[in-house]
Amino acid sequence: MLTSVKGVYRNGRVELAELPANLRDDTQVIVTFVEAEGVDLPARGISETEAAELRDRLASFAEDWNSPEMEIYDDYDAARAKLSAG
Repeated sequence: MLTSVKGVYRNGRVELAELPANLRDDTQVIVTFVEAEGVDLPARGISETEAAELRDRLASFAEDWNSPEMEIYDDYDAARAKLSAG
């Protein structure tokens, strides 16, 4: 599942700007720190046009992976073992 939520890091804690919907308790997260000025796209070899195109292409990916039927992949190895045993 791929869900993005903005937040702010303060005093050793991450404060979310909004609560993500449809997430189970104890869902693992990856935190990426972005400087306040934003991301320096040219330094990473990405134009603003390329970044916009990438964002558009990934939007449908995020929608697919956030759909309820994809929850089977949250614990893929256990589900695969159950299918193999049955």
